[in-house]
Amino acid sequence: MPADLTDHSNVHIAPLPRVSVQAFCETADISALLNAAVLDRRMLKTHVKINMGGAPAAVEAYSSSPTPNLIIIETTGEREALIENLDLLAPHCDAGTKVVVIGRVNDIMLYRLLMARGVSEYLVTPFGVVELIGHLSALYSAPGIENVGRVIAVTGSKGGVGASTIAHNLGWSISEKLMMPTVIVDLDLAFGTTGLDFNQDPPQGIAEAVFSADRLDANFVDRLMSRCSDRLSIMAAPATLERTYDFTESSFDQVVDILRAAVPYVILDVPHGWSNWIRRALVGADQLIIVSEPDLANLRNTKNVIDAMRNARPHDRRPHLVLNRVGLTKRPEISVADFSKAVETDPVIEIPFDAKLFGTASNNGHMLSEIEADHKTSAAIDYLARIVTGRAEVKKEKKSLLGPLMSRLRKSA
Repeated sequence: MPADLTDHSNVHIAPLPRVSVQAFCETADISALLNAAVLDRRMLKTHVKINMGGAPAAVEAYSSSPTPNLIIIETTGEREALIENLDLLAPHCDAGTKVVVIGRVNDIMLYRLLMARGVSEYLVTPFGVVELIGHLSALYSAPGIENVGRVIAVTGSKGGVGASTIAHNLGWSISEKLMMPTVIVDLDLAFGTTGLDFNQDPPQGIAEAVFSADRLDANFVDRLMSRCSDRLSIMAAPATLERTYDFTESSFDQVVDILRAAVPYVILDVPHGWSNWIRRALVGADQLIIVSEPDLANLRNTKNVIDAMRNARPHDRRPHLVLNRVGLTKRPEISVADFSKAVETDPVIEIPFDAKLFGTASNNGHMLSEIEADHKTSAAIDYLARIVTGRAEVKKEKKSLLGPLMSRLRKSA
């Protein structure tokens, strides 16, 4: 049976592909669970219909209509009744249709009978929304192959807070320090700086991908990428005003899907703004980084984005907060403690203001570590890279030898 996904903090669950799903429930609890799963970002591309009636309803529904890509059947009755209904359903199932059965009994004999009839999975309650999505996602993943990359979206709570700089240096750190193939995608087509920051002037990039949807495939996308090193590529923005860029909500979906299947890490440099396609990019990412500065407008915007993402991504970890340009000379600032308290999120890193380091890197088309590898800001970016890739070490409290004694003394007092 499938591995336990209860501890999903370290489990990467790939989004489901564009499949049609129909469920036949017998209880309100499973119906509610499926309704909650439909709202998860990893189910964004699926088309789901939830019915009541269990296996008998499924048999009746498909006796005269084609089956979807995935059928989910809940059973609370006897083993024999379920098997009888599945045998009646089998002749009506189209080739490629997957069937998942949800039951209450951990019955190995039932499991074997179901597998013998071509059932894709048998899930035993109770389980949560994330566990369910993990099992469904696994149905469409190649066994034993980690072939789905992580998408990390980086955006600023205001324009000009340095989100692109963080995104580019993060991608460089993941590729060069952690030795993981990475692609940085510049979604600011009018004013993107990815090409400048990496001292590249590619003739093609993300614009050609977005406006050539009918030609998109892995080979075409590969030709549009500019190689910065053996492990780092960019899809640069044209950064011209020769045309306006009005995107539909799903304009970037196909590009991201192709990249996700090709490389371990995809960094989305998302411009500051709020539109359907920007919201979709943020909601659909595996991890989200918000870059802010310690002032009132940034605080308000950061809280608004975090709250919006908590509502849209109820089963995901909170966005990572990066406080940038802390300690700008003569600027009144909100303290890190007050900022964190107001947005209910502690920053994962704080980056001090350093005009010389950032200016030198920007003007020379280099990353921060290439200018000064030992600088504390370079180290902070490397730490952020370890966090988003799950490689950061958890700091453990040092235990005092006198701890037990002091605890007893406090209790006696």
